Amino acid sequence: MDIHWDAELAELLGRLSAAQQQLLALLTRKSACLLNRDHQGLAAIGPEQQALCGELQACHERRQALLAQAEAAGLPCDSIQSLTAALPQEQTKPLEKPLCEAVERSRLLRHQSVAQWVVVQRTVLHLSQMLEIIATGGRSKPTYGNGNATTDSGALMDRAV
Repeated sequence: MDIHWDAELAELLGRLSAAQQQLLALLTRKSACLLNRDHQGLAAIGPEQQALCGELQACHERRQALLAQAEAAGLPCDSIQSLTAALPQEQTKPLEKPLCEAVERSRLLRHQSVAQWVVVQRTVLHLSQMLEIIATGGRSKPTYGNGNATTDSGALMDRAV
């Protein structure tokens, strides 16, 4: 089976590029919803997230299939970048820019994802602390157990310097 690697890789990179751009737009909207505490907006993003997750999964499966075909053909099969580098120069030239852009968008997506994860984790921590305040009535009494009240809460901001 003769595969036109340049066309196959260009098609995969095109799909991946579109999915990455949609994901960046979605993450931007999600950030705005988190900052504005827009719960309805966050809920509305859910179905779009699921569809985008399916498209990214399809891109990943296509990538795996192409790499398996490359392995069967005796070509490098550890990454799309190494596969592209092993192709003749006239086939790789049009793929260089889309490949570099995909790598950069991937880096940006990782950064955005980590930033949102941090925001959500801080929100969870804040809610946990609020629940503890409600449960203890604002007193520095342990929520669980029969121990004595502690004078230190453990937070840096609570300590007078």
